[in-house]
Amino acid sequence: MRKKVFGRQLKRDKNERRALFKSLLSSLVLYESIQTTEAKAKAIKSSADKLITKAKKGGLHSLRLVQPELSTAQVVKKLLNIIAPRFANRQGGYTRIIRAGKRLK
Repeated sequence: MRKKVFGRQLKRDKNERRALFKSLLSSLVLYESIQTTEAKAKAIKSSADKLITKAKKGGLHSLRLVQPELSTAQVVKKLLNIIAPRFANRQGGYTRIIRAGKRLK
């Protein structure tokens, strides 16, 4: 039974999932687009939107809220200085999942 298990497991334990999401979010911020499976994209979409919302407020408090969820200081600076001001007038819906098509065999 799945008692008190929130979100997608992706056949990983808690620490592996946390590391996977951290690297996916960092790559998304750094490269501004990533190519991954649909399940992983759906799993991090809400986290990415929440990160951008936190970063939009600006200041030291936002920096400290965003820092543990991203991998390096370079990624944090890019999120706060470049990406967050881009969405200053938008209220939500910062990320979009675009299907890439089937893989070649």
